[in-house]
Amino acid sequence: MNSFQRRGALLAALACVLVGGSFTANGALVDYPHAGGQALRYGIAFVLLALLTLRSAGDTAVRLRALTGRQWLRLAVLAATGMVGFNLAVLAAEGSAEPAVPGVLVGCAPIVVAVLVPLLAGRRPSRAVLAGALLVAGGAFAVQGWGGSDTAGLVWSVAALAGEVAFAVVAAPLVGPLGPRLLSTCVCGFAAVEAGLLGLLLDGRAALRLPDTGEALALGWQAVVATVIGFVCWYAGMQRIGAERATLFSGLIPVSAALTAPLVGVGTFGPGRLAGSLLVAAGVAVGSGMLARRVPGERTGALTGRAAAARPAVSASRRG
Repeated sequence: MNSFQRRGALLAALACVLVGGSFTANGALVDYPHAGGQALRYGIAFVLLALLTLRSAGDTAVRLRALTGRQWLRLAVLAATGMVGFNLAVLAAEGSAEPAVPGVLVGCAPIVVAVLVPLLAGRRPSRAVLAGALLVAGGAFAVQGWGGSDTAGLVWSVAALAGEVAFAVVAAPLVGPLGPRLLSTCVCGFAAVEAGLLGLLLDGRAALRLPDTGEALALGWQAVVATVIGFVCWYAGMQRIGAERATLFSGLIPVSAALTAPLVGVGTFGPGRLAGSLLVAAGVAVGSGMLARRVPGERTGALTGRAAAARPAVSASRRG
């Protein structure tokens, strides 16, 4: 793994740690309208990201004009499945299942992505990535355990898994044409509109209300830290190391949630969770290539990686 790829791995890891912390913040939003909360979260994130993109307005306009109708549709699908759909599926699953159930199934996302992405690209799955994904999934299970659930809880948990997979797979062709920041901006805009329309359909005027102090802090964390910072870091990491390896780091989400939960008095971090965390770390190290030896041509490889990441930005294709 060269320095360019190591930077991508660190960005993906940071993104997943931040998202894991937001799972703890979800406890403060139990009584807030779900769809309306998502609309507010992504709306705030969109405004902040849009302000950042104004620094390169000319480049932004060129990239957006180069998008095809199919790519715009992909952005809308990404927001609906990997963002709004994923979050609402998790909330619905926790209505009839213990939180560990959707957590464990979502922890299987690295396995699905490790198989699906190469197959869609017409190549064989990497043994190292697949082995790492299995370790990550096992570690996520050890961290969270398994809880009780009914059929509805399992169905919604599977839907959450599908959303997590979509967040990587659907985005993969979009990162190149848009870049991490503009991609995050676009999908947050779509997600805010989609969640807002869903909220109006389900809850009418009650879809939004003034949040109390705890809810405001939780929404602020999700919008600014987990979304603005987390999304840009995630897609920047994916741009450098690919969707298969980046998704391995999603195993850090339950680890981060387990580590932060005791800080707010909603859980403990015992030997079982420590063992699971170490297993996740081992899986990430094996699958991401962190343990691979440096080769004499690593410096050249890093430059090639940068060129490969930059080249699609001026083409009609898109990686996200």
